[in-house]
Amino acid sequence: MLWPRCSSTSIPNRRVTTLLAVVLEKVIKKRMSLPAQMAIGMALGIVIGVLAPAVGLDASWFKPLGQIFITLIRMVVVPLVFFTLIAGAASVSDVRTLGRVATKTLVYYIFTTALAVFIGLLLANLVQPGVGLSLSTENLTAKQATVPPLVKVLTDIIPLNPVDALAQGRMLQIIFFALLFGFGLSMVGERGATLLKTVDGAAETMIKVTNMVMLYAPIGVCALMAVTVATHGLAVLLPLIKVVAVMYLAALCQILLVYLPCVKFTGLTPSAFFKGMAEPLIIAFTTCSSAAALATNMQSAQKLGATKTVSSFSIPLGNTINMDGSAIYMGVAAIFAAEIYGIPMPIDKQLSVILLAVLASIGCMGVPGAALIMITMVFTQVGIPLEAVALVAGVDRVMDMARTTINVLGDATGALLVTRLEEGKLKPDEANKA
Repeated sequence: MLWPRCSSTSIPNRRVTTLLAVVLEKVIKKRMSLPAQMAIGMALGIVIGVLAPAVGLDASWFKPLGQIFITLIRMVVVPLVFFTLIAGAASVSDVRTLGRVATKTLVYYIFTTALAVFIGLLLANLVQPGVGLSLSTENLTAKQATVPPLVKVLTDIIPLNPVDALAQGRMLQIIFFALLFGFGLSMVGERGATLLKTVDGAAETMIKVTNMVMLYAPIGVCALMAVTVATHGLAVLLPLIKVVAVMYLAALCQILLVYLPCVKFTGLTPSAFFKGMAEPLIIAFTTCSSAAALATNMQSAQKLGATKTVSSFSIPLGNTINMDGSAIYMGVAAIFAAEIYGIPMPIDKQLSVILLAVLASIGCMGVPGAALIMITMVFTQVGIPLEAVALVAGVDRVMDMARTTINVLGDATGALLVTRLEEGKLKPDEANKA
C-alpha cells in the first residue's frame, strides 16, 4: 500500500492546517490592503529577478503570469471608460460645464508638461550625465518615427464606426462618441431614464469587475517585476546609472514641485493622496503601461474626491495626451545625447525642446510609441543623430517605469485640481481623512 490511511494523529494535523489556512486568509483579507499585497509582490519580484539568473532560471517562465495581468486590466478599460463617461455626460445638463472642464484640463496638461521638460533639462544641465562617459556610437541604428499631421490627428478623433473604435480601443474616439451619446441621453429626458439607469448599472458593474481583476494584481506585479529585473540586470544599468539617476531625480522633483502644490490646493494631505494613489502607481511602475493603470486611476481619483464627470473625462484624455514623464525623459535624453556626441546645446535649442515637448504631447496623441516619436522629433530639430536613441535602449525599460508613473500621477492630480476649481472643494471621502 503506497499511501497510509488517515490515522487518529493525522486528523488533528489536518485540522490544524485547515485552521491556519483560514486564519491566514482572514489576515490577508481584513488586515492587509491590496496596495500592501502589491508592494510585497513587487519586492518578491525583485528578489526572484535577482536570484533567477544565478540559479539558471529563465525569465520567460514568469512572463505569462505578468501578461495575464496586463491583459485582464486592458480588458476592463474600454467598457469602464465608455459607460462611466456616458453616465457622467448624461448627468451634465449644461454643455458649458463640460466646456469649462475641458479648458481647465487642457491648460493644466500644457502647463505641467512644460514644467516637466524644463525640470528634466535643468537637472541634466546640472548633473551632465553624458560628460566623461565613453560609449561607442558605431553600428548604432535607429528607425525614425514620423508624426502624423495635426489636422489628421484632429479629424481622426471622430470615429467612422463607433463599434470599431470600441473594438480597437481607440480611446479618443471612444471619449468623443461617449460624450455625444451622454449629452443625447440627457436631452431625451424622461424617455431616456430607463437607459440611463442601465448605463449607470453597467458602470457600477464594471467597477465591480475591475475590483475582481485586481485580486490577481499581487501575482501579476510579482511576475512583471521578476521579468524586468532578470532581463535588465545591473550589467546593463551600471554604465548608464547616471542618466537613469537624473531621470528618477527629475521625476521626484516633478512630484514635489508641481503635483504636491496642486494636491495641497485641493485640500488633500500628501499622505492621503499617495495612500489613495498606491494601486495605480504600483501598476504603472511595474507594467510601464498607462492604459493598464487607467481603470484603477479613475477609481482612485474618485475615491479621493474627484467627481465622476471630471475624472471620466480628464483621466482617459490625459492617458492619451498628457505625457509629463515622457517630457522629462525627452529633456534628459536630449542633453545626454548631445554630450555624448559633443554637440552644443545653447539656450535657444533647449527652449525649442520645451516647445516641441508641449506640441508633441498633443500631436502624438493616440499614436503607439509616443515617447519614441517625441524624442526623434527633438533629435531631428536640434541636430542630434537619431542613432543616439539606441544609446539608452538598454535602460529604456527602467526609465519607462518612472515615465509611466509620472504620466499616471499627473492625470490623477489634474482630475482632483479641476474638480476643486469646478466644485469649490472635493467631495468628502474616507480616503481624505487619512
